[in-house]
Amino acid sequence: MMNWTRKFLAGAPLLGLVAACSQPPATDSAATSTAASGPNNIPISTEGMVPMFEVDPLFPKNLPNHWLQGPIIGVDVDSTDTVWVVHRNTANQFVASTEIGAAQNPPLSECCRPGPPVMAFDQKGNLVQSWGGNGTETGDYVWPESNHGITIDHKDNVWIGGNGGPDSHVLKFTKDGKFLAQYGKPGARQVGKSKDGQPIFKRNSSDMESFGRVAKIGIDPAANEAYIADGYFNRRIAVLDADTGKIKRFWGAFGKPPDDGDLPRYTAGETSQQTFRGPVHCSEIAKDGLVYVCDRNADRIQIFHKDGTFVSEHMIAPATLSQGSTWDIDFSHDPEQRFIYLADGQNMKVYIIERKTMKTLTAFGDGGRQPGMFFAVHSIAVDSKGNIYTTETYEGSRLQRFIFKGMGPVPAGAEGEKSQGVLWPADKR
Repeated sequence: MMNWTRKFLAGAPLLGLVAACSQPPATDSAATSTAASGPNNIPISTEGMVPMFEVDPLFPKNLPNHWLQGPIIGVDVDSTDTVWVVHRNTANQFVASTEIGAAQNPPLSECCRPGPPVMAFDQKGNLVQSWGGNGTETGDYVWPESNHGITIDHKDNVWIGGNGGPDSHVLKFTKDGKFLAQYGKPGARQVGKSKDGQPIFKRNSSDMESFGRVAKIGIDPAANEAYIADGYFNRRIAVLDADTGKIKRFWGAFGKPPDDGDLPRYTAGETSQQTFRGPVHCSEIAKDGLVYVCDRNADRIQIFHKDGTFVSEHMIAPATLSQGSTWDIDFSHDPEQRFIYLADGQNMKVYIIERKTMKTLTAFGDGGRQPGMFFAVHSIAVDSKGNIYTTETYEGSRLQRFIFKGMGPVPAGAEGEKSQGVLWPADKR
């Protein structure tokens, strides 16, 4: 199968990995405010302070059965704080001779083999669910060629998108992997084949039945609606009835009808494009009803009302080229959702943004493969305790947890888009 994400990256300049930061994280005593605490231990009076974190290097625990994870392309946390991921487990995501020797015919070695694409971990890091993939195809649904994004809705159903060439549908399952529904028809964007037999695809961001390489699904429990970040080929947000899958409305950048025309390459400082550049990589709904959309290659977040009315646009690290800076977001779990956490896989960091002003307050992370570092941080989710979970795509292929340590001042020299670096646990010796 064609790996469309890797094809997109061919020839694109990647940022060089940089050394681990020199700025140490604050200690527990320095990071935690003495103000009276509200829900989820976020203090009531925290003017000028930000959430503080440290990496948990022991989460999750080792996988069983000599399983490996490929690029982890989605993460979410359900109502029980179980952590769900979806990764790409097809053979072309691994080096046959050195990574998945046990999966060869005949086997080359005792280890290893790809694990099932959907995995769930409890708070202790134990694997508690694993299912899905090409081997589970039936006459009712087709697993995406390149699965992308995982969302657990308010009814504990699991939604999965896909950004492979023919992926123009989303899937819905129970938490134990029982198929519930397929919305959209696989292959809907294919209009023919080239002379050499390669499929030809055409965008249709006005399609009322199918999609165009879905990146992620956001859920509005109050309205029982699913917001489809549609996505890697189409250029829109499509809102579905979460039970029937019927498309109720859709919109493009600035709340306008989506435009499927060709676009020039992004340049830093350009006049804002009136259409999504794509991939339209996330669509998250805050408790106050605002809808936050990641237009990744345009380095921007656009905010809307639920009916698609445009509210505002905000540039994040606008000098970022190649894959862009706005990969995925989640909100802090205080009642007001005061902060946005934004994953930036090109710059290898997570931003902490004040939601009311959309000001970037600080960031953490750095390029690398040790705990607390990132190689293409792709997806992000927050649990009820305020802990952050990140996943990495490409060679990163990893799930990490960052423990919420209370509120504290931004370390000197780490304001705005400058990173605090690696949030290693404080030395308690």
